[in-house]
Amino acid sequence: MSIVSMTGFAESAGSHEGLRWRWEAKSVNGRSLDLRLRTPPGFESLDQPARTMATERFRRGNLQVSLTVESDPGMRGLTVDPVALASAVKLARELAADTGLAPARIDGILALKGVIVQEELAALDPVARAHRDAEILRSLALAFDALMRARSGEGAKLALLLSAQVDEIARLVAEAETLAAVQPEALRHRLTSQIQDLLTGAGLPEDRLAQEVALLATRADVREELDRLKAHVQDARALLKSGAAVGRKLDFLSQEFNREANTLCSKSADIALTRVGLALKAVIDQFREQAQNVE
Repeated sequence: MSIVSMTGFAESAGSHEGLRWRWEAKSVNGRSLDLRLRTPPGFESLDQPARTMATERFRRGNLQVSLTVESDPGMRGLTVDPVALASAVKLARELAADTGLAPARIDGILALKGVIVQEELAALDPVARAHRDAEILRSLALAFDALMRARSGEGAKLALLLSAQVDEIARLVAEAETLAAVQPEALRHRLTSQIQDLLTGAGLPEDRLAQEVALLATRADVREELDRLKAHVQDARALLKSGAAVGRKLDFLSQEFNREANTLCSKSADIALTRVGLALKAVIDQFREQAQNVE
């Protein structure tokens, strides 16, 4: 099982007793699962089943799903929903009386959603409507399954990229470890030179010099940060191999990576080590950006 991206697109189509439809489903990054469903008037009954189907298949991502419906020319026709029309007229009169504005015109009232409906939709009895909805939902299931495959395909590409970035982080950590090992001697040499310049030849006891070097070396000791970075590298590789929904964990891990890299740079007493720390921060930032695409 490989990791899954939150990005993808899919579509499906179907027909039933003179009715034709098409589903479009696209997914982008999201902190949780958010489904935005658009259906024509008369298909509101699809909303709850569609949401149930989405939660069965996806854990995270902003899903935008739309349904377009067409009927055969011989079945097309319009009719007025008398209940919706009466409600709209009543509301228009109340608003005109309260505000003193001109009453709403008939064309404006008829343009309200739900006042005019297609004859074939209005004429459906509950049984026929249930059969129609079942067929449309079957097509939606196909679109969702195709979207899952698309997200899995993107996830496979994402896994390769994330693995390469983790390898680069590991390489930079190893380089930083090598540079950190020579920091105490570099500090000793620098401190000796500075003291000689200040004292113009006056000597400083060797034990005092050793104490100062030890103090500076302690402040610049980055072994703990490097150990944590190496542990985070192991955790990242384990998460990528697990194939579960690890997006949140990878995002948190990238924050931990960044925290240790910041401390490494702040403690660095060597320009070469600082450069490695900055390169490490750049790769970690790229890793975090890509990790936010993972479900």
